[in-house]
Amino acid sequence: MPTISMSAGNRIHSGLTCCLANCIYGLVLLGWFSCLSGTVLALDNPDAPDYIAEFNGRAQSYERAAQQTAQTTQDYLAAYAAYEQFLDKELNQVYNRLMDQLSDDMQSALYASQRKWLGYRDVAFEFIAANWTMESFGSASVISRGNYRVTIIKNRVLLLLNYLQNY
Repeated sequence: MPTISMSAGNRIHSGLTCCLANCIYGLVLLGWFSCLSGTVLALDNPDAPDYIAEFNGRAQSYERAAQQTAQTTQDYLAAYAAYEQFLDKELNQVYNRLMDQLSDDMQSALYASQRKWLGYRDVAFEFIAANWTMESFGSASVISRGNYRVTIIKNRVLLLLNYLQNY
């Protein structure tokens, strides 16, 4: 494997000059970020609903059931199945709400994106089922499979909710 060596060179700076330059640089950056942050805040609509916070509130009971309530393998199976069913329902709702907001061209693009994501999801689920088996991971495989599956769906829901926040 080739090695890479890097040299800082042989430049010598006085401590005072470096400190002064860093302070000035820091003040310039602070001023620049202050200007940008005002611009960003002006783009937010404070009256717009926070779809992500609302979703996270609805999802919390399912996450708690999977993480704290479940004690047996059957409990975990049931908790993750319920959570996955909830996420599928949320995914369909946000997808339909987003489609209602888009032009015909953008609807076609989102439809194509969703179809490809469904293919990705299905292949990922096959990998999860094949890899996290009882033989390889014991009873913990149920938790891993459930957690990985809901994570894939939840991430898609959150992405679509982020898209929806713009409309």
